[in-house]
This record gives sequence, C-alpha cells and structure tokens, in this order.
Amino acid sequence: MHRFLLHNDEIRDTGAQDLSAGQVGLLNGWGVFSTIRVYDGVMFAWERHWARMHADASRMRVPFPPERDWLAQRLHRLIEANQAWNATLRVAVIRNRGGMFEGPGPMREFDVVAFTADVKAWGDSVKLGLIPNARLAASEFAGTKNLSWSENLTWYERAHEQGLDEVVLLNERGEVCECTSANIFTVFLNAQGGEVWTPPLDSGCLPGVTRALLLEEIRVPGLHIGEKRLLPADLEAADEIFISSSTRELLPVVSIEGLKAGLRVRPGGKVREQLQRAFTAYVESYVAARKRAGIIV
Repeated sequence: MHRFLLHNDEIRDTGAQDLSAGQVGLLNGWGVFSTIRVYDGVMFAWERHWARMHADASRMRVPFPPERDWLAQRLHRLIEANQAWNATLRVAVIRNRGGMFEGPGPMREFDVVAFTADVKAWGDSVKLGLIPNARLAASEFAGTKNLSWSENLTWYERAHEQGLDEVVLLNERGEVCECTSANIFTVFLNAQGGEVWTPPLDSGCLPGVTRALLLEEIRVPGLHIGEKRLLPADLEAADEIFISSSTRELLPVVSIEGLKAGLRVRPGGKVREQLQRAFTAYVESYVAARKRAGIIV
C-alpha cells in the first residue's frame, strides 16, 4: 500500500486512525468495492467499475455517492498524492448506519475509503485447484462484489500454502463459476480459429470488467467469445484455459489440481496471446483517447 489513502473528502496518511468501531459496514462487511487498474494516470474502464459498484450498492442497500464525477475527482486526488500513475487502486464504499450495533453519535451514511498499491507481479501463468459448492448461484446476492470477502481470502491463502496460485470455484450445481478474484475462460480450437467460453452470470460469478470487455469489445478474427455453462469435464477437454481480472489482465492456466482426467491444455496459448494483444491495444486506445480529451478519469 502507498503512503496516502482517501477517506471521504480527505487525503490522509495510511497510519491515521480515521475509522470507528461502530461503523456497521466495517464490522459486518456491509459495503461494496472495486479494484481498478491505473494506466498513465487514467483509471481504466472507470465507467464500468462505477456502474457495477452502483448496481451492487443498490442490491446490498448500501448508500452510495449520487454522482460518478464526485467519486472520480476524489480518486484522482489520491492518484496524484501517491504519484500512482501506473498502479492498482482499491475503492470501497462502506455503510455506516443500521442494525443493533450501530455506533453512537452522528455519522455519515457511508464512508469512502480508497488506497493505491504497486501492480502485483502475477507471473507468466497460474496453477489452479478446484473447490466444490463454493458459490450459491441461486442466492439473491450472487455476483455482488461486496466487502464480505473472507471466504475468498481463505481459499486463496490455502491455495498458496498448497503450492497453487488460485482455485476454480464450482456452484451448487457442480458448474464452473469463477476463481476467488478472477473470471475463467476456456478455448476450444476449430478450423476457423476457435471458440472462447466463460460461465454465464447466472452461474453465480462476478461480472468482471475485463470479462465484460472480452465479451463486448475485444474482437479477434476467427475467434468467437461467448457465455456457456461449463463443467469440470469442459476444463479437461479445453485446448487452452486462462483467467482474467483488472490487475492480471489475461493469464494462462497450466494446471488444475482435482480434475479427474487431468488437463490437456496445449502449450503456447496462442489464442490467449491473441486476446491479450487485442486487450492491450484496447487499453492503449482508451487511455490515449481520454488524455486527448483531457479526461483523466
């Protein structure tokens, strides 16, 4: 984490004691968040991050800033304070009031807390494990990116203790859903190029921003990208598998521990490489366009 954080309207030192134990959002994980990649001072795909947080806040009954620019301006102040021109930015909107254990005294309806950090070195590929019954697709709140993240952190920590990088989470129907902090894609090669599939949102997965861009914006001749219900057997049959997130972009999968028939992904990951190049070009175009227009967020 960098030196300064954003707390509502103020830039403060990360060591400052700014939060109250009576904030119900902190005690109960009652809030929403997003993790944003900053490229050359521009918050990439900010509009999509805002829209997802706004929608999740509505579902979770979390009070939320009424204007996108209000929050964007404050986040850019944080980027400037930390000189975090190429970094990772985490922003959380925390509900303060409600429930039996609300703190005494006047309190804002919500707090905004954000910080920046260096971009993590994820490596060139990932090794995955497999966790059954890890997502409840039928839940009213499936797919929300909320602060109750301890299950994901536990699975992620345990995976690293086992020599893995991440885990594939299955839902109650045994379908492939996502990873703890990434979406997953399979590639099936054909004469035209290939088909690239990711689980649909009704599998219970998060609507990742990188996932959405691959489905809606990124185009590579000969490749079809779409949503499809996937089972562990589809992972076993895939020619390539990769995961996506705002901080990882696209990373190839080299193994999945727990598959009965193993994994037969082809070395090289040519389709993933093509998509990564197209995604990089999209990022560069997005950043350049906003700089030309004087839009920094």
